[in-house]
Amino acid sequence: MKFLDQVKIYIKAGNGGDGSPSFRREKYVEYGGPDGGDGGKGGSIILKAEENLNTLIDYRYQQHHKAERGENGAGQNKTGKSGNDLILKVPLGTQVFEEDNKTLLFDFSKKEEEFIAANGGKGGLGNTRFKSSTNRAPRKFTKGTVGEDFTIWLQLKTIADIGIIGLPNAGKSSLLAALTNANPKIANYRFTTLNPNLGVASYDDREITIADIPGLVEGAHEGVGLGIQFLKHIERCKSLLHLIDITNIDLNESYDQVKNELKSYSSKLLDKKELIVLNKIDLIDEDTAKVVIDHFSKNKKCEILTMTTLEKSSISKIKAKLLSYVS
Repeated sequence: MKFLDQVKIYIKAGNGGDGSPSFRREKYVEYGGPDGGDGGKGGSIILKAEENLNTLIDYRYQQHHKAERGENGAGQNKTGKSGNDLILKVPLGTQVFEEDNKTLLFDFSKKEEEFIAANGGKGGLGNTRFKSSTNRAPRKFTKGTVGEDFTIWLQLKTIADIGIIGLPNAGKSSLLAALTNANPKIANYRFTTLNPNLGVASYDDREITIADIPGLVEGAHEGVGLGIQFLKHIERCKSLLHLIDITNIDLNESYDQVKNELKSYSSKLLDKKELIVLNKIDLIDEDTAKVVIDHFSKNKKCEILTMTTLEKSSISKIKAKLLSYVS
């Protein structure tokens, strides 16, 4: 399934049905009088958060959505049938913006949450409504009102407990696959991950949602590499797991490069709880690893762990540690 995190759509709620100007015409009733029913209400457009969705791709191929109109009223005081609401399912974490793509209308943060994006038109009044002691045979009736219509933007910001960040080829996808039930693409080249991947890690009776964020290179906040489009997904993560390849020549440079991109995008990202994990520890000897870790640990306030995705004990250690970062 292709990943799409922003889309523009047109929505049109149903118009209300017209009221009826009907009069009773029965064989043995001398004075029939008005019996026109009201029109039905038009259907509304409702957006609903769906936990099992993780992309807006469906809305790329269908960008116009219209709800049913209400039926017209009829004689014998029959009210027209209301139009059915149209429910559009969106992923959890979707934000709804006006046509300017800046004014926020709604932010889906809970599953099954609903938002009425466009209200259906009201049904018109039948002539029975206008009957009075001085007007026994009114011919007056009203038409249904027009349903609301808008052009809106949907933007998806992935919601996860833990976001895995780091440079390309740090092993983020391998870690996600080892920790969770996800099956991300894994290969030995940069930018293997082109879209955020989500997985759920189970540990004892707890579950943790983990997102693998595509690699951040220098200038990502300005569009370099995969650009700014995925930095926004980090905003929704409760905590960050900063994965660094321990075989890199300068770990501090690798670490600072990613942190600078986060800061340039939004300084608020630096306030998130962070766990540093030095990956691929199996590729260097113990003495070298100790020297590298000691040097890198200086002036670091957050916790630092080492691991290799080839050992189950490493994975179990990371899983257990992550629990403390989401509680």
